[in-house]
Amino acid sequence: MHSRCCHPATRTVPTPSASPLKVIAMHGWSGTAAGWEPWRAEAEARGWRWRNGERGYGAEPPFLPDWGPEGLRVLITHSMGAHLLPPSLLANAERVVLLAGFGRFVPPGREGRQLRAALAAMAAALAEGPDPGETAQRAQALLQSFLVQAAAPDPASLMPPGPADQPVGPEARRRLRHDLALLKATADLPEGFPEQVPVLLVEAGDDRIVGPKVRELLRQRLPAAERILMPGTGHAFLSSPPLAAVLQWLERTGPS
Repeated sequence: MHSRCCHPATRTVPTPSASPLKVIAMHGWSGTAAGWEPWRAEAEARGWRWRNGERGYGAEPPFLPDWGPEGLRVLITHSMGAHLLPPSLLANAERVVLLAGFGRFVPPGREGRQLRAALAAMAAALAEGPDPGETAQRAQALLQSFLVQAAAPDPASLMPPGPADQPVGPEARRRLRHDLALLKATADLPEGFPEQVPVLLVEAGDDRIVGPKVRELLRQRLPAAERILMPGTGHAFLSSPPLAAVLQWLERTGPS
């Protein structure tokens, strides 16, 4: 759902890769590709090729990269990111890392009813109104409120710049509404998801966006996946960035 993702606490020491990896990274709802910059720098220091997807919620236009020739195809997504990619791109991934990811976002039962009500309120805050300026500011206030929850238990002031830093324009609002409806409708892993390849699930122990039941459902859905739990951190992984652990996993499971 969100992906202004994860700054490393300390820079890791690059290890040259015998066979370079090709990484595609995709942010989640209300995020931007700029949040991946620390990851890109570390990956390229290892000789890996890194490309970002961009949904277009902020100043940058939408962009979907392709895999290109040669190299192990690695997909890294945050939150809703996997659901924002086309099935053809997903199906060709050979390694997948899901950071605070999910298959079904709205769980059954009471927790699901509460979440549906929250999503309906978010959709109402993104609805078009008669005053364009008020509508843009209302959408900005929604994103700022969402970031408080995504950052928690850390302060939202630690989040990198993004769409919530200014009034939200009409095209970005349209995409946000569309993707919020997609989020509400998720019932499983996205079409094309390569269940047969090695998968790493990275969970935030204090995640206020992807709740415990949703995380449990994903573990059940991908029983062969490896799992890393980052205790005490929230959806944006601000206090416990998983960058070093993910890079180590990729080096261990990648080509020799």
